[in-house]
Amino acid sequence: MPKHGKKYRAAAEKVDPQKSYPPEEGVKLVKEAAFAKFDESVELHIRTGLDPRHADQVVRGSAVLPAGTGRTQHVVAFAQGDAAREAEAAGADVVGAEDLVQRIQGGWTDFDVAVTTPDMMGMVGRLGRVLGPRGLMPNPRSGTVTNEIGRSIREIKGGRVEFRLDRTGVIHAPIGKVSFEEEKILQNLGALVDAVVRAKPSGSKGQYIRTLNIASTMGPGVALDQQTTLALASSEA
Repeated sequence: MPKHGKKYRAAAEKVDPQKSYPPEEGVKLVKEAAFAKFDESVELHIRTGLDPRHADQVVRGSAVLPAGTGRTQHVVAFAQGDAAREAEAAGADVVGAEDLVQRIQGGWTDFDVAVTTPDMMGMVGRLGRVLGPRGLMPNPRSGTVTNEIGRSIREIKGGRVEFRLDRTGVIHAPIGKVSFEEEKILQNLGALVDAVVRAKPSGSKGQYIRTLNIASTMGPGVALDQQTTLALASSEA
């Protein structure tokens, strides 16, 4: 097993691994434990009781973080005509149709989010093998296949994040930067947890959310008290 460095070990000593912290304390601790020279992201990790092998237990959705993500999202839009002009006006970095499909087939994937209008999905579907493994394939459940393409792009640029269940039954998503004020991280935390709760699938059995942890990119994880964190989510609804 790889050994953690001296800075990580020093940061980890600030966290009691046997304790679940109220969200206010947890966020403060994550900020205090961050040690990297760059502005680390703050990430939320939710372990669920879901089995991703069953289609009716898969979770995928999005949340608009009220305080933003702290990073610039590069968005490409597959659209034509009025929808293409709407996408450009909303701030899409690249807008195209067949030309954009060919560019991506050629190996270009220098973007964070892809959105499309429903009528373009026949064309975009050819990119499944390229975009799918990278988590970039547009999907109606995450709001990236939509007739309201301008609104979707503005939300993404303004702080919308996508979340999905991974193969181990865990959801990972960013909720800001270490440089954010604690209150802003808490607002984003509440918004994201609320969205995950609302996205509970029909096939969920037993306990849906089992544990919640937050951590900076390089720092140690901090377990959150479930009851007070879910209460925070409800207050942000």
